[in-house]
Amino acid sequence: MDQAENLRNVIKAQNIRSVERTKVITITSGKGGVGKSNMAVNLAVHFTRMGKRVIILDADFGLANVEVMFGTLPNYNLSDVIFKGMSIRDIITTGPMGIGFVSGGSGVVGLNNLNREQIAFLVHNLSLLNDLCDILIIDTGAGVSDQVLEFVLASPEVVLVSTPEPSSLTDSYSLMKALYKSPKYSKEGTNVHLVANKVESEAEANAVYTKLRSVVQKFLGGDLDYLGYVPYDNQLEKAVRNQKVVSLEYPSSRAAKNFESLAAKLLKKDDSTHFRWGVSHIFNSLLKDRA
Repeated sequence: MDQAENLRNVIKAQNIRSVERTKVITITSGKGGVGKSNMAVNLAVHFTRMGKRVIILDADFGLANVEVMFGTLPNYNLSDVIFKGMSIRDIITTGPMGIGFVSGGSGVVGLNNLNREQIAFLVHNLSLLNDLCDILIIDTGAGVSDQVLEFVLASPEVVLVSTPEPSSLTDSYSLMKALYKSPKYSKEGTNVHLVANKVESEAEANAVYTKLRSVVQKFLGGDLDYLGYVPYDNQLEKAVRNQKVVSLEYPSSRAAKNFESLAAKLLKKDDSTHFRWGVSHIFNSLLKDRA
């Protein structure tokens, strides 16, 4: 048995173990500035209030919005695992309410350049998250890139954040189009849930969903699930300006209540038939390309 086959078996064994444990949710968007990272941190707060252990993987290289909103500067990032041999346990930064987060840093950028030994070591460390959290939230970069698609394709539950702006709807469709055109995409393996953000009303949120769903159905032959919406809220805008988390600063605000509703819906999603360890799946794909 060659080295590549050995590494694939290691990854496969880790994938099997993870079926019973961590729920992976990827938060993404077709463009920046639509509230993707804000979605990630607020969902994390409400999952924690529901008794879940949560870790956020900040894979949005260059923006570091999660650490800004948590007001905590990480000392290490994913590149310290890849290139310095640190354990992922040692690079987890603790934010409010004990929520952990891992900064992707330059490690996310260098994923495509890893050798087999680095891939195996990283996959082993990522598998440790099964014992450290109940929910792993992946906050991807914005837009349509190979790295964003890898995270989306590997996750059983994907939250697509869009606003009513025409450019946001167009970019959301571009992301869905790239997803459907990927040979790795499986309709049974990836559930995409739309969240309409910064809307004036529930009617406007429904309009966002209807427009995007109609083009996905017409031109891609697919479908899109509607998870809910987050209204435009002065208290949310104030929290963002102050680099705070609205669900912590203004827990009674309309936005915070809607984030709570979204979190509850995601916990009820039954993904038992296609539950995969998202991040490990990414590295499994990378290894197959190199083997």
